[in-house]
This record gives sequence, structure tokens and C-alpha cells, in this order.
Amino acid sequence: MAKIDPNEPPPPYYSVAVHAQPPLKSYEEVVYGVEAGHTAANQHYVPQYVLPVAAPQVAQPSTPNRSRRRGCCKSNAQCYGGSAGSFLLLALLAVAIWVAVHFGTRSVTQSFINSNNNNNQQNAGPNNSRPPLRNDTCPENATIECDGVMDCELGSDEMDCVMFASVNRLQVRTAEDGRFLPVCSSGWDQNNADQTCAQLGFRSSFMSKNITSQDSLGLMVTNRLSENIQGQVEVSSSCPDQNIVSLQCVDCGRQQSTSRIVGGSVAQRGQWPWQLSLHFRGSHVCGGVLIAPDFVLTAAHCFPGNFPSMQSPQFWQVYGGAVSLDDLPQPFLVESIILNENYDNRTNDLDVALLKLTAPVDFDVDVHPACLPVREQPFPDGTTCWTSGFGTTQAGSGGISSDLMEVTVDIIGTDVCNNGQVYAGAVTANMICAGHLEGGRDSCQGDSGGPLVCQTDDLWYLVGITSWGQGCAQRNRPGVYTRVSNVLPWIYTNMQHERP
Repeated sequence: MAKIDPNEPPPPYYSVAVHAQPPLKSYEEVVYGVEAGHTAANQHYVPQYVLPVAAPQVAQPSTPNRSRRRGCCKSNAQCYGGSAGSFLLLALLAVAIWVAVHFGTRSVTQSFINSNNNNNQQNAGPNNSRPPLRNDTCPENATIECDGVMDCELGSDEMDCVMFASVNRLQVRTAEDGRFLPVCSSGWDQNNADQTCAQLGFRSSFMSKNITSQDSLGLMVTNRLSENIQGQVEVSSSCPDQNIVSLQCVDCGRQQSTSRIVGGSVAQRGQWPWQLSLHFRGSHVCGGVLIAPDFVLTAAHCFPGNFPSMQSPQFWQVYGGAVSLDDLPQPFLVESIILNENYDNRTNDLDVALLKLTAPVDFDVDVHPACLPVREQPFPDGTTCWTSGFGTTQAGSGGISSDLMEVTVDIIGTDVCNNGQVYAGAVTANMICAGHLEGGRDSCQGDSGGPLVCQTDDLWYLVGITSWGQGCAQRNRPGVYTRVSNVLPWIYTNMQHERP
């Protein structure tokens, strides 16, 4: 137990609204090369939040190293922006929160894990239902999905209508029976490509080409005028010459630097250009992943509802291209924060959030998006992937890493991850485990919201979003990540709703 210095405010605290439920891993900071068998209290990969003081100007925030945060108020109560009474009140509140979080939510008993077994086993398959838009209103018994006509007030009936299959085959959902069918290349042009990608929130297309397919049915482009692609196509018995559209909306998944050290090390410039650092009031809290010029994926638990200011976009800055928190570029600013409406802060199911930036990001060798996975893209058990972040390099440590760290982890099957020796049923179908059962390499506090990426055909795909775990790098306690393939409909729905 750390000793609390009464002359200083408490250290930045880890906060996650888990109510003593799933095995928690502090907001993930990547553990690199931790000795196998290392023990730590059960934790959530929880962000490090600073005290709720007055918001600074959104220019370049000061370097968020631990010593500076702790020392700024060491001798000057005005650092907390008020009188001695206000300072005392804030200090007492912060101590209460810190004590409650450290000693109330970080410990999770095995009996609780077992209690989740029956409930979570009900999530036997992926969540493929159409994700509703929050607060949308649709007419009763008069809504036809994906017919090109917006029946609902916010248009949610027309937002889960486009997806991508292997080799980026464009597939559009039909209004007739709800199937996703490929689009024939006959009649397809660059305007169709740009319009479809803009519809999804990508602004324009990156590459469109024809590929051969054995599909018996396809969708032919018509001359109908419509604001979306599903309103411009109709079912055809076959595609001419069996050619269909392969569409890539964004240049993604490429690295400038490919030198990597298996086992964990400090990352170099250009290695993980999609890695972002999310700062709340000037301090690193969580990781994030760039997926489009205007959009960032991260974890929903980085924005706890019991701290309303943490769901206010104006208090957040996003840094891209940084490999050191001591050398930050100008930040990207946040326009809106969209949390998955079905996120369960007790079980961490559907732990995903989407940030829309106030302006598009210019891609370069240091800032470049990861590719979203495509439909049914396989990442079998044992696949070697990578995770990265600025989190702590040792479980239970109060400080984060000033350097971007990287480590290899292997995909672990859900059946293995859910057995009684590991997480005993706490891993839902919307999660994916990665790590090493013998321990030693893992994510940890401060890495939450960061990427789990796997390489296929020289491109890096975002397979998981760092979410939770028990301790860091412990035996039989791998990291647990939000399974991105299961939340693709939610991602595309909200990108389309928030599109520039």
C-alpha cells in the first residue's frame, strides 16, 4: 500500500466503473518483459485521470509526466484555482476517490468471475443485430431498411447497409431480404466510389478496382438518384464477366519503419503510426487508434459517466505521431465523443468509443490509420500480433511510460480464455484474448483504448481495442480486448451519422 503524503494531492488515480465485477486491468500500460509469475492486484486497464481542476487553454499541453503533475501544487494552493477552502475540498474529494478506486474496484475475487460464467456464456455468437442510433425515432411498421429512403428521423434505417468482405469486396445490404450482396463492376465509376466512402465517413475513396467473383447474385448500379449507394443498386442474377467491385476507402495499415524486436521494446518513429495518446486536461489518460481522417477508436471505459467532464470533448486533446510524451506535436481536438450505447461497465462488454475530430488529420509517415478488419477476416488462435501504448511498464506502478512501448502477443481462443484456470466465463463473444498464458508480456494500466493489430498481406488490421485484464503479465491472465469485427456495424453506423 502506498503511503499518502498529507502535504501533496493524491497521485493520478485509476478510475473504472466496474462495481467490483470483471477482472480488471488498470488502464493499460504495456508491460514489456515482466518476469513470468509476477503478481499484482486484479485491475482494469484504466486510464490515469488528473484532478478535476479548471481546464487549461487548448494550446500545446505541458508534458504530462508524473513528477510534474504531483509537484505543481506542492507549495501553491492557487494551482487548484481557488481559496484554501476550495483546495481543501478538492483535496479531500480526490483522496476519497483515490482510496475508493484503489481499494474498492481493483480487487476482484475468483468467486465473482465464476458468478459471471452463466450470464456471459449466453453471448455465444457475435452481435450482428443492426445497431440503433441513440435517440432516433422511427415510424411504427413503416420502416424499410436499406431501401435508400430515410424513414427514421436520424436515418438509422439507412446506416448499416454497407460492409466489406475479403480483398475489400464491397457489399451492400438489400432491402428485399437483408442480405449483403457484392456490387457488380459494370456501371461503377469513380463518382460511385467517392460517394460510397463519403457516405461511410471517409470523405473520399482511396482505391477502387475490379475483381473476379463466383457469387451467383450481384447488385447492378442503376441511374436512380440517391444520396447513398443502397438507393442506386438493384439485384441482378449475375454480374457481367463475374466482375465485382473491390473498394478501399482509406490508405491504411502501412508502416514506415518495420524494425521490431519480439518481446517488447521502445517503439521507433513510424512503427505504429495509428497509435494515439488521449489527454484529458493535459495528461495522458488512454490510448486511441486512428481509423480515418476524422475518426478515432478507443475504449468506452475511458469516459466514465460518474465524471461528466470526462465526456466533454473540449477537455480532451489527441496526439498522433508521438513516440515520447516528452516531445508532443500539436494536438488534434475532439468534436464529439460517441460511446457504445450497449457498453456494460460491469462486464466491460462492448467497450468501444468513437471520437470525431474537429478537423481531418493529414496522413504522413508518422500519422497513418490502421485498417479496419473486413467481414469474416480470419485471425486464428496462435496468430502473433502486436499491442502498443504509453501505459505503465509494471503492474501497480503509479506512473506511465514516457516512451511508446510495443510488445508481441498471441491470439488466444475464447474457449481457452474462459476456462476455469483463466477467466472462467468472463470473456464475452465481443471480446478477444491475446497474450501468453505463461505470463511475461502484456498490456497494463494506461494502455486502454490502444490497438491490438495483426498483419495480413503486408497490411496491419485493427483486431482489438485494449480493454481489461487481471493484473499485468500474470500467468493465465492474458489481456482482453474489444473484438473489433463484432462492432463494425456500430462503427460504420456512427461514422456515417457523424460524417463530415
